[in-house]
Amino acid sequence: MNHPGYRVTQNAMNSLERTLAFIKGEDVDRPPFHPIIMRWAAKYSGINYRDFCLDPMSKCQGMIRCAKDFDIDWVTVMSDPWAEASAFGINVIYPENNLPIDAGGHFPDARSVAQLRGYDPLKNERCRNRIREIQEFKRRLGNDYFISGWVEGPVAEYANLRKASEASTDFYLDPESVNEAMDIITESAIGFITLQAEHGAHCIGIGDSFCSQIGPDLYTQFALGREKRLVDHIHSMGALAKLHICGNTSAILPYMIRTGADIIDIDHLVPSIEPFAGMLYPHQVFSGKADPADIIQDGNYQSILKSVRNDYKASKGRCIVSAGCEITPGTTTENMDAFRSAAQALKAK
Repeated sequence: MNHPGYRVTQNAMNSLERTLAFIKGEDVDRPPFHPIIMRWAAKYSGINYRDFCLDPMSKCQGMIRCAKDFDIDWVTVMSDPWAEASAFGINVIYPENNLPIDAGGHFPDARSVAQLRGYDPLKNERCRNRIREIQEFKRRLGNDYFISGWVEGPVAEYANLRKASEASTDFYLDPESVNEAMDIITESAIGFITLQAEHGAHCIGIGDSFCSQIGPDLYTQFALGREKRLVDHIHSMGALAKLHICGNTSAILPYMIRTGADIIDIDHLVPSIEPFAGMLYPHQVFSGKADPADIIQDGNYQSILKSVRNDYKASKGRCIVSAGCEITPGTTTENMDAFRSAAQALKAK
């Protein structure tokens, strides 16, 4: 399917160079293209989702194939939010070809979470696999592609350990225990970040999606300082930081920017990027925010191109091209190709 975009030639910037230069505000041939692909990548590559989650070689094979077939400028270890939770003792079931299932093992109250002991990533298979994935990406891709590791943020991980409704109650009834628990979660994440950066990740993503459900007061109480601490540690390791919070984050976006994360994901549920574009520091960019269902899955080239152009204009040219969240597995190859072409039709400022 032909669209008026263009494919990267051998003489163009490679994906890592393009991404780093764009974030720094330097001249690039086009904005980077960083769609979040997990179930879509597995389906396109013919890999069942259990293997995509649990077998590092399968995930790397799928991600690399998608990156090369669709001129995607990054590869990532993302597949599900349960790696650290499994290290903390949560039971997870992995169906053959569907999303992992939270199967129990949750902590009975906030006080019990506060008595957690930090985990050693090298003693947990899911965490070790993430490091193996980064090593494999580095071995096969070197410095041609932007390689992103991943950790769960403190609020999201607390919700994984307690379940969402119980966590929400804890925030009000026992904030002291919640703070103690989140400090332990943050310390563990720092250790996990260190290993991923040491093994070749150019960037570490922080997934703290439950934050869109708690509002600015609780966000500043529980998340902001800890996310900033994670970002600062990522920077100390010589890597870049990406902050991903799903949902309508309009109320907390100014605080998300204050974390210092280099890449700040914007979900399609945020009405517009424009009110926040002037808040970015020189080293920061947004990533987003096409609607992954209505636009990328169900749209056509013209509607996809319109969405990409509108978001890029609203960000004043400071937005990596992506959808607001994960590309759905129902998205056709033709529409992914249209998304690629729409991204490549932009000329960076």
